[in-house]
Amino acid sequence: MTIETWIAFVAATAVMLAIPGPTILLVIGQSLGGGSRAAAPLVAGVALGDLTAMTLSLAGLGALLAASATLFTVLKFAGAAYLVWLGIRMWRAPVADGAAPPVTVRRAFHDAYVVTALNPKSIAFFVAFVPLFVEAGAPFLPQAMVLVATFVSLAALNAGLYALLAARLSGAVARPAVRRAFNRTGGALLVGAGVATAAMRRA
Repeated sequence: MTIETWIAFVAATAVMLAIPGPTILLVIGQSLGGGSRAAAPLVAGVALGDLTAMTLSLAGLGALLAASATLFTVLKFAGAAYLVWLGIRMWRAPVADGAAPPVTVRRAFHDAYVVTALNPKSIAFFVAFVPLFVEAGAPFLPQAMVLVATFVSLAALNAGLYALLAARLSGAVARPAVRRAFNRTGGALLVGAGVATAAMRRA
């Protein structure tokens, strides 16, 4: 792989990651609720989720999803249901005076991982996107490892920036009424993302 190809992959990935999706909505919502202590497990969950999705894509699951309508539908509705459940949970999160709803390290990591990894559109996208930057005349595995490591690193950096920004704002939204509004807005967006996921069709 040439340096020019790698730079092009970095640029394309950065543009794609700049558009907030369900994962980033979750990161922002939980960082507002849990502050800076939630940032590290959220970023770790996003990184591992993307690593899982890309590895499965390159291992052939993306092609299988593209070929099997039943498998794609099952995974799609599982991901959609989880997003809707997270949205309802965020909407209903209790808000106390001067206190943020508790977000445990385990819960933050688990939610970020599942939302990131359980996305059939991402898996199908990876299997179509990554090969565009693989040089046919060179060994596949070393190139795939570089591309996966690059994507996961950029995704973790992107999630980390959103998490830290939201964590810094968590003190500014400490008032129960403001925090409740944030929770309900974020919850509604996650439910909307779940509905959109359920409605999407295979490319």
